[in-house]
Amino acid sequence: MKRILLAAGSLVALSAGAASAEYSLTILHTNDFHARFEPISAYDSTCSEEDNTAGECFGGSARLVTAVAQARARSNNSILVDGGDQFQGTLFYTYYKGAAAAEMMNKMGYDAMTVGNHEFDDGPEVLRGFVDTVDFPVLMSNADVSGEPLLSDAIQKSVVLERGGERLGLIGLTPIDTPELASPGRNVIFTEPADAVQGEIDRLKAEGVNKFIVLSHSGYGVDLALAEAVPEIDVIVGGHTNTLLSNTQERAVGPYPTMVGTTAVVSAYAYGKFLGELNVTFDDDGVITEAVGEPVIMDASVTEDVGTKARISELAVPLDEIRNQVIGESAGPIEGDRSVCRVMECEMGNLVADAMLERVRDQGIQIAIANSGGLRASIDAGEVTMGEVLTVLPFQNTLSTFQVTGEELLAALENGVSQVADVAGRFPQVAGMKFTWSEAAEPGSRIVEAMVETAPGSYEPIDPEATYGVVSNNFVRNGGDGYAMFVNASNAYDFGPDLADVTAEYLAANTPYTPIVTGRITKAE
Repeated sequence: MKRILLAAGSLVALSAGAASAEYSLTILHTNDFHARFEPISAYDSTCSEEDNTAGECFGGSARLVTAVAQARARSNNSILVDGGDQFQGTLFYTYYKGAAAAEMMNKMGYDAMTVGNHEFDDGPEVLRGFVDTVDFPVLMSNADVSGEPLLSDAIQKSVVLERGGERLGLIGLTPIDTPELASPGRNVIFTEPADAVQGEIDRLKAEGVNKFIVLSHSGYGVDLALAEAVPEIDVIVGGHTNTLLSNTQERAVGPYPTMVGTTAVVSAYAYGKFLGELNVTFDDDGVITEAVGEPVIMDASVTEDVGTKARISELAVPLDEIRNQVIGESAGPIEGDRSVCRVMECEMGNLVADAMLERVRDQGIQIAIANSGGLRASIDAGEVTMGEVLTVLPFQNTLSTFQVTGEELLAALENGVSQVADVAGRFPQVAGMKFTWSEAAEPGSRIVEAMVETAPGSYEPIDPEATYGVVSNNFVRNGGDGYAMFVNASNAYDFGPDLADVTAEYLAANTPYTPIVTGRITKAE
């Protein structure tokens, strides 16, 4: 069995003996960019030009263009790849869909990317348009697309690149639960990652390829398990869980690279805040003998490319009127980071859930449930713009109202806490109720207590036999994030106002807004 090596430094030496024909390669990589073409703040949200000039912003395509060029200059042999989820996250995607991402990725000269679940947010049609526009292959090995006419001749399972006189096998992976996370349609059938990757490796080996790089939009935990299951993989470029691997950053989940035997696993957080830079050396059998690297932070020390910045500003013109509108102010930062909101009650979750419930309370709705995966950023203190709200809630989800039994509601809460260890987006933020859950309890019995609010500050236990009015968003109501128990709900109406508009109106009506955590969600010891 392979052993995970947690390197103390950035150098991982795997063999004392020198190979007879060493081959060196620099793998530059990004993941989970989510349409952050402009610089972002420390909260991964909108950053003003004033703050950017003051050196307080990160990322943006203009910095990435510079950083990629500098990294290529440091290497005699490099590739640039992406771990998926270029789509969705700002008004740029809402307005341009995949066109802006294709333009910027072509400009930087990407060599390949894998399909992320958000590439399916607008169905196969928008993904096909993106694939037809980019100058590089888009990969997905663990899905059968033969039954989907829009994708059957567009998506490849793997590709062979020639670089520095050697052949590299690149294999794509997409989350197996993508049908729960996005809208791939019924014609795309997803399969287990290890079997799919092994099948591609076997096929490529028969063609004489012995160096294998997996672009995996599957999450850090899946990547580590995949490296154990398929030891012939040389490098896994990760995505999906926004994992930061680093030897210098305090927030890092693990070292860069994390070694599982001779497999190097890397991931560079998200939103263009880092450019991953892994330098690997292979022996003549295609086995890594050395792996060294560190994500390069895209802070003010990286000069923005002038031409790219001008182009992004041009693309932003149609968006500015909407996003620059000040809708209110916040008395403090509103915490919306995924590492918080996907495991516990959070300020952003309370804001959104309260806004949802307030909008439809007079319709007999008692409870609001917001999936934390729909919350994409925090908001800092001070003026709040519509652009910031749209960065938090970019999916154009609409309010959905419906009725379910208490039994179904309890099942929904069970689903919501079922993947906390994976920091999954199904974790529920709530209003009009409170609940206590136990991570140690057996699946199906993790909800220790659930109470519905009957009057301000007064609660009673949820009755499995009673019927409750619930508001959520159309994604959740239609089974997204595992909420299958809502699909056949009674009196369902999925066509309410946009969730971002509802939240903005609530902020405006309650400005200055004070972020709150009230004990709605507690964890049993």
